[in-house]
Amino acid sequence: MVPATLSLLARAAQADTVVALAPRDGLSRAADVAVLVIGVAVVVLAVVLARLFLQVNQTVRELRIGVRQNLGPVSDRARAISDNVEFITQALRTDVQRLNASVRALTDRLHQASDRMEERIEEFNALMEVVQGEAEDIFLDTAATVRGVREGARRVGGGSGGERPADAAPSPRAQELPSTKMAEPESTASSG
Repeated sequence: MVPATLSLLARAAQADTVVALAPRDGLSRAADVAVLVIGVAVVVLAVVLARLFLQVNQTVRELRIGVRQNLGPVSDRARAISDNVEFITQALRTDVQRLNASVRALTDRLHQASDRMEERIEEFNALMEVVQGEAEDIFLDTAATVRGVREGARRVGGGSGGERPADAAPSPRAQELPSTKMAEPESTASSG
């Protein structure tokens, strides 16, 4: 019963619907033809663009193969050159490190030698001060001894109590002796 009711309703709906067809004039036919021409043109253009894309893709592929073949030896040489440069750089770095270590060792040795030299110079200066003091003491002792011997000789030889005559000039060696008073040795003092 349900299908019979639906078919009756469908027939009734068709009878109530009025479809009006407009008469076709030349302008609507031209528009339909234009739409068809534009559609065909778009399809043709799409086919041409697809074929052009495939040709460009093929050309790029061939170009890539050609570049790979031509640049292969160049890239191999560039790789070999970079390996050589890396080896040279490593060798130079090693040599510079060795040179730096040698310079450091030499600098340390020079500092040690300089310190030793300073110590030796200080020791030599101290030795020279001692030698100079001893030499001065010997010179003063010698001068005092010579003066004492002269005085003793004068007293023994002159007999006048050791006084020098006023007209007698002192000897040039006596003028070189220091003018400080020196103690006479005990041996000359006891003999007079």
